[in-house]
Amino acid sequence: MSEAIRFEKINKYFPGAHVLKDVSFSVDQGEVHALLGENGAGKSTLLNILHGIYTEYDGEVRLFGETVHFKNPNDAIMEGKISKVHQETNVVKDISVGENVALGHEPSRAGFVSRGELNKKVNAILKQLGCTFRSETKAGQLSAGEMQMMAIAKALYYDSKIISLDEPTASLSMKETENLFRVIGELKKKGITILYVSHRLEEIFQICDRATILRDGSLIGTVKVADVDRASLIRMMVGRDVDALATRTKPCMATEEVLLKVENLSGEKFRDVSFELHRGEILGFSGLVGAGRTELMRAVCGVDHRKGGKVFLRGKEMHFKNSSDALKNGIGLLPEDRKTQGFLNLSTNIDNMAISSLKKYMTGWFVDTAKKRKNCEKYIELLDVHPPKPDTLTANMSGGNQQKVIIGRWLSADVDVLIFDEPTKGVDVGARVEIYRLIEEFVEQGKAAIVISSDLPEVLGISDRIVVMYEGRKTGEIERSQMSEELAMEYAMGGKQHE
Repeated sequence: MSEAIRFEKINKYFPGAHVLKDVSFSVDQGEVHALLGENGAGKSTLLNILHGIYTEYDGEVRLFGETVHFKNPNDAIMEGKISKVHQETNVVKDISVGENVALGHEPSRAGFVSRGELNKKVNAILKQLGCTFRSETKAGQLSAGEMQMMAIAKALYYDSKIISLDEPTASLSMKETENLFRVIGELKKKGITILYVSHRLEEIFQICDRATILRDGSLIGTVKVADVDRASLIRMMVGRDVDALATRTKPCMATEEVLLKVENLSGEKFRDVSFELHRGEILGFSGLVGAGRTELMRAVCGVDHRKGGKVFLRGKEMHFKNSSDALKNGIGLLPEDRKTQGFLNLSTNIDNMAISSLKKYMTGWFVDTAKKRKNCEKYIELLDVHPPKPDTLTANMSGGNQQKVIIGRWLSADVDVLIFDEPTKGVDVGARVEIYRLIEEFVEQGKAAIVISSDLPEVLGISDRIVVMYEGRKTGEIERSQMSEELAMEYAMGGKQHE
């Protein structure tokens, strides 16, 4: 089998950091090749070099035997026929799906865009992907999962020979994930090479041929996936034995006291949902992508308008005007969309971790910078943030490390109820364990947590009790003694409607 990609002694430096160190390995044509490692291991940096995002580096990149050095991502797409599907999709919401897919490269006739030809080509790709939306659909109407499928359609539109996928299933439903894996199989048969980045190891074993592991910017090795087990991969990634599954290390600390009560809440994407959250409890919310869990919690916190129902906090009915109002009353929401809602782009880790709890750092009329730094250093160590520098701009870090900073921000806040929406999305296995422990420590203080997760083993492992939703409705509630993947999936697919 011929080589599609070869990295030869790749070194990359940022100010004060050597992020890639003599990395050399090859990827065969027509294989699905996993790129694994903890957040900050260098995976994204290596892909950014391949795709022309970073143009200054030492070493050599060869595609199909020829040395390449792309000037920018567009050069990589048009000249190298390589495309990258990012974890956070960039979408122009006011134009159509087809216009997003072909942006800047629309078919034309007599100097005018041929919309008929454009829509025909894009609709054929969407059909191949199993999408229910069409090229003519306005992009702003799509769900997060559908936007991800649109990004994959864009790579296919350019007839790319090499496609890299960065956490492609993080926002996809089970059906969308099945369609993606089917398409990856078809692309492989056509000789297209896939670079696959994911922290969901079950996916690696399901679709990948080989895996290359990076740790702290260095190459650990390349292995055939069929020849290794889960524990061996994790050991190579983190340098130690880690249980990747969510497990409780402390007993249930839930009391009889109801801290948060929601009665018959309805909104744009959910209807007539009721639940209770007890002090000391970790309450999981499960369901397929699009079930309405995120929208429900946004309405609870006053971020989104609610059409009906009531919210009680510590026995008192609340009418939050926005998330700041909810925060003042003791409810924090860690959002799923960390890029637009999670942190301030132009702020450092120190300021982003402190922004929701500024009163803690006041000395008289002034903010005590030393206190803010000490808080930041505490959570950098606890969450193993890379680079471990309080003064680093959060926006310049990898997605997983940004997630760690956001979690540190909310754990710093003085709230009684903390809602975690996909807390380990894009986070490496080692950091996941630390996040689970911090959630347990949070409720041990007499507080309560809600964990929304599309990772079923995660929500089963960390929760004291689970609420399951399907198409905007609560379909089930499962006590810890009754938890099983089969029962949770039955509720998540709409079966056994909750009475």
